[in-house]
Amino acid sequence: MIKSMTGYGRSESVMGDRKYVVEIKSLNHRYLEISLRMPSALFPLELEIKKKISEQFSRGRIEAIIRMDFNNGRGGEERYELNLPLIRNYYEMLVKLKQELNLKDDISLQTIAGLRDAFVQSEPSLDVGVLSAELGKVLEEAMAALKEMRNKEGENLYRDLTTRVESIEHSLDLIAMRAPQVVLEYQKRIAERIKEITGGAAVDEIRLNQEVAIMAEKSDITEEIVRLKSHIHQFDELIKSDETAGRKMDFLIQEMVREVNTIGSKSSDLEISRNIVEIKSDLAKLREQVQNIE
Repeated sequence: MIKSMTGYGRSESVMGDRKYVVEIKSLNHRYLEISLRMPSALFPLELEIKKKISEQFSRGRIEAIIRMDFNNGRGGEERYELNLPLIRNYYEMLVKLKQELNLKDDISLQTIAGLRDAFVQSEPSLDVGVLSAELGKVLEEAMAALKEMRNKEGENLYRDLTTRVESIEHSLDLIAMRAPQVVLEYQKRIAERIKEITGGAAVDEIRLNQEVAIMAEKSDITEEIVRLKSHIHQFDELIKSDETAGRKMDFLIQEMVREVNTIGSKSSDLEISRNIVEIKSDLAKLREQVQNIE
């Protein structure tokens, strides 16, 4: 069954002195694009996380937000430490500014304490292997929730696409049934026109048949109908398959549009033209929906 590219998944878990929260969502995209937002302590796992995500999804923009909160057995209290390299840099700039502008104010502790990022939350030393194992479980749960939503959205898309395909097949059947009748009606019209012009004189059947044959050849849409039916059949198989089919389906729609345009250009019959409009309308809706398919 086809899968949607849009969805959302979330999971959280407390393991020891750490709480992990993973939120992951996916949006439409031509290829697979992964975006991560997570604390610096998890940066060593960035490539591993992206690899795990790419193993589960093949298309879409995947945005993952990962949070890791520490307790460390301190009742939830946060610990901070001095950001000494930054403070020294701040101090050097303040001294330079004081000298440059000949200022007399002292550089006080209060001034330094108010500087941005002078104090940073301390993080204990972390074992990358332990982090990978703990976070991996939460990430898998979040991805499973995302896949479930994408599958459900895919079911809705399947029902809509199936309805559109059935509508296209119905319109195409009407065109196929109408095509031979168009030739017969043309033959009848041209015979009546000749009689009208010649005042009822006998019609040259050979010449008439030649004219009808020329018209029939120019307006023959048999090949286009056969190819269009083949494309529809392939499209229907992709809808029901489990493979990643979005790009293939988009290509088939382009080919169907090409055949429909050719049929429209070859036929000037009002009824056929009406069905061509219906098919084009359904194809436009198909193309819009296919953009959501993985």
